[in-house]
Amino acid sequence: MNPPKVFISYSHDSASHKEWVVKFAATLRIRGVDVILDQWDLQPGDDLPHFMETNLAKADYILMVCTDRYATKADAGAGGVGYEKMIMTANLLTRIDASKVIPILRGAALNSIPSFAKTKLYIDFSRDEEVEYSLDNLLRTLLKAPLFKKPELGSNPFQPLEQSRPDRTTENIRQVIEDITAAFEGTADEYVEYKKVVERTPLSRVNLDYFMAIAIDQELIARHPNYFTKVKLLPAGLAFVYQQSAK
Repeated sequence: MNPPKVFISYSHDSASHKEWVVKFAATLRIRGVDVILDQWDLQPGDDLPHFMETNLAKADYILMVCTDRYATKADAGAGGVGYEKMIMTANLLTRIDASKVIPILRGAALNSIPSFAKTKLYIDFSRDEEVEYSLDNLLRTLLKAPLFKKPELGSNPFQPLEQSRPDRTTENIRQVIEDITAAFEGTADEYVEYKKVVERTPLSRVNLDYFMAIAIDQELIARHPNYFTKVKLLPAGLAFVYQQSAK
């Protein structure tokens, strides 16, 4: 998997805030995220709008570090943050997918999030004592490693009856073999009389004859070579009953 490319958008509120952003970006890079940050990638003399537009477009995710000042500048369209907001909300620049914008709440209240992003699910980094939990949440999102994996969609257990086709053949063949086995217990002969099977089976005569013929074709049972009305179980028939009972 290629490391995700992430652009960090923030406002230069104070020296301490800029330091927090650098440490935040460094932590992400150490954990396998390719971070684009102006303090690393923007040099004196570089074109600021070009830097923002190019990197916003090629980033897999855009992290907005939201503070009160960030929201104020973004809503007013002022400064660098205002330009990024213009790009991210412009319908003509379709190469920037709004779904890849993740608000990082660093301010103390929800009004730290710009108006255009208030409906987005944010990750709360406002409390330093809970930063590890928030960082784990963010990294799992960026690295596509969710804590809980969505299970595969199963089949509908309540399909209409006409679409449900239970395996009646196997069930009825098993019934025939069990009937023959029960009749066999009452005789000393290798074969059993067909009429004794009829006396025991819950199947109709038509179904008994039909599924007995299938069992013969599958070499589960066999007819007497001289007496058509006598049948016996073959080893494969005994194995068939055993396999079906084990399911």
